[in-house]
Amino acid sequence: MSLAKRRLSPEASRSAALEAARDLLVEAGPQAVTLKAVAARMGRTHANLLHHFGSAAGLQKALAETMAERITRRIGEAVMKVRAGHGSRRDVVDLTFDAFEKGGGALASWAILSGNDDALDPILQAIHRLMDELSDGTAHDEDMRRDTLDLVLSAMGDALLGEAMANALGLPRDTAREMATARMIAGMAIEEDG
Repeated sequence: MSLAKRRLSPEASRSAALEAARDLLVEAGPQAVTLKAVAARMGRTHANLLHHFGSAAGLQKALAETMAERITRRIGEAVMKVRAGHGSRRDVVDLTFDAFEKGGGALASWAILSGNDDALDPILQAIHRLMDELSDGTAHDEDMRRDTLDLVLSAMGDALLGEAMANALGLPRDTAREMATARMIAGMAIEEDG
């Protein structure tokens, strides 16, 4: 039975809309994430989405919030594994780069270029919350924040230009990830326990 044939709870309808919006973002970029396109993808009406999000900007902000929360939770878990000696810094780098490559970079750049700070704010707030959660109150906190800045800017640049630049320079596609991992290891901001 299609979504249009079933009655969904408000939470399920909102969740389905955000999943459809994420799919459109990955497939066609942020300009494709409109209320009309998401409604069509779901088999729902434009009015149904207006009820949940108020506007296209509201939908895009909710999408940024959902994506940012999901990825920062996964990155936080990866950092804790590294600290416990069960993970690698490359896992943290890959999660960050993947998040920007799979829609986060396009969404962030769209928010910046269109002046839609409301869509960018949830991403920045989620990163800030993650830093607060990972903080241990030592001198390593500033190093961790610097490493995070370096990693996020590298991942953003790679999502937007990485493949073309690597090809132009005759370098393997994952060179930027390797460089980010090497910088993180050199910085040692993620300290293993023990």
